Amino acid sequence: MAETRSKLSTIDPVWSRVRDEAFEMVRNEPLLGGLVHSSLLHHGSIERALAYRFSLKLASGEMSEQILREIADEAYDSDADLGKIARADLTAVFERDPACLRLIQPILFFKGFQAVQAYRIGHWLWQNGRKDMAYFVQMRVSEVFGVDIHPNAKIGRGIMIDHAHSIVIGETAVVGDNVSMLHSVTLGGTGKEDGDRHPKIGNGVLIGAGAKVLGNITIGHCSRIAAGSVVLQDVPPCKTVAGVPARVVGEAGCDQPSVSMDQLFKGEI
Repeated sequence: MAETRSKLSTIDPVWSRVRDEAFEMVRNEPLLGGLVHSSLLHHGSIERALAYRFSLKLASGEMSEQILREIADEAYDSDADLGKIARADLTAVFERDPACLRLIQPILFFKGFQAVQAYRIGHWLWQNGRKDMAYFVQMRVSEVFGVDIHPNAKIGRGIMIDHAHSIVIGETAVVGDNVSMLHSVTLGGTGKEDGDRHPKIGNGVLIGAGAKVLGNITIGHCSRIAAGSVVLQDVPPCKTVAGVPARVVGEAGCDQPSVSMDQLFKGEI
């Protein structure tokens, strides 16, 4: 057993650490043993565990757990990047959220991580022409997690959505890699126009709680959007914007705002 776990840690250190934390959780809280075994220890990979969690959380009287599990397994089997991206997202939450003390927590308890992984399966469905099923996944993610992400939206890896209540991301939105956002963020349109109408968020951007970014505008890489701001115009890279409507109030203050998670502005407005 020890030799097997040693090989596993070399091949997949993230999954190995999740399993170690799972065993520790069962020892510390035996009443959670059933949950931990069925969700994690029963599975041979993080992909299988995430497929199980996806099916368990989104199942309803309209769609059985078995059908959803088959869909998720097919997605992970056909697109190896889904598993790699999930690991990047999981690591991002662990590194950026001070309330996250173990890798196991987002998989079991954090709806932001779970909603993003479910969106990714919906996006896979959309890309493979299964748009009606993708819409069903979007609906269930919104109902279960309070997160509404259109399956056509393009979201990079290393994403952290903290608390994740009332997140809305529109159909033509693009979110880069290593982006962090807090609850009640909207990446939306400005009216009834169709076509390409949603924001394009660069890499490394930090979006504060309650911020609204509206229209087909570009948010430059490594910028910060202050909590409660309404952004209606392009934002240059490495800047901090705040206000209604938002304006540039200073530099971003660091190389990676989405990683530092520093939301304080120390300059003069």
